[in-house]
Amino acid sequence: MARVTYAASPDEIADVRAIWEPLGLPGLIDVHTHFMPQRVLGKVWAYFDALGEGVWPITYRQDEAERVDLLRRFGVVRYTSLLYPHKPGMAEWLNGWAAEFAAAHDDCLHSATFYPEPEAERYVAGAISSGARVFKAHLQVGGYDPRDPLLDGVWGALADSGVPAVVHCGSGPLEGPFTGPGPFGEVLRAHPGLKAVIAHAGTPEYTDFLDLAERHEGVHLDTTMVFTDFTERMAPFPPEEVPRLKALEDRILLGSDFPNIPYPYAHQLRSLAALGLGDGWMRSVLYGNGARLFSV
Repeated sequence: MARVTYAASPDEIADVRAIWEPLGLPGLIDVHTHFMPQRVLGKVWAYFDALGEGVWPITYRQDEAERVDLLRRFGVVRYTSLLYPHKPGMAEWLNGWAAEFAAAHDDCLHSATFYPEPEAERYVAGAISSGARVFKAHLQVGGYDPRDPLLDGVWGALADSGVPAVVHCGSGPLEGPFTGPGPFGEVLRAHPGLKAVIAHAGTPEYTDFLDLAERHEGVHLDTTMVFTDFTERMAPFPPEEVPRLKALEDRILLGSDFPNIPYPYAHQLRSLAALGLGDGWMRSVLYGNGARLFSV
């Protein structure tokens, strides 16, 4: 399959900035972006490529420095390097890489991850003490139960420290043995102080994860790929639930999945604006909520 490296045009950069600059914001805070070792990212891209021509094209396949620069030109003032293991013995190595990446990029929120293994509580505590500001848990790719006893101390440490975790626990794009609101809902009941950001707003179980956010004040939802034409074809957001997004205005966060998106970055922002929830809601989602959650 031919590889095409996408080059953002000045018009595309202007399109992104034209959405947030009139709101009077200092920029965007994107809580769901991916930077990881190139050999790991290459495997992620190979997975999407294997789906077939045109199924899920990676829009931003530039090298790492170009991708960082592009986010900055879009006006993203804070972003994450979300990474995640799929087997034991991988998370601590990824955390070391992410710590070095954050040290070299002061606009990146120092990110970390974990896996259910005997060492998890130790290296999570170490990551928190070294300044990690956000963790990623991917229940679908990792294929693990968030209720695993090996993770009880991890969730407890995150709850005690107030460091948020971006958790992919919805069943999209593929259902896993521990996806859906049930397993992670039990974690929240066991650790009510946990700050969690539900990735992709829990696609496709939107209603169930809105319910969780209403029951647990530490639960947030990120907008990653939601409302875009791409996702609306597969897992449309129920129109009757849109008012609940307004009611939860202070707990909805911008997420994009950059660079692994099959459309230009601006499309996510335009899809949010098209909900018609107002400039105040957009200010909260694009910057204010992230600034508060991460003390920017």
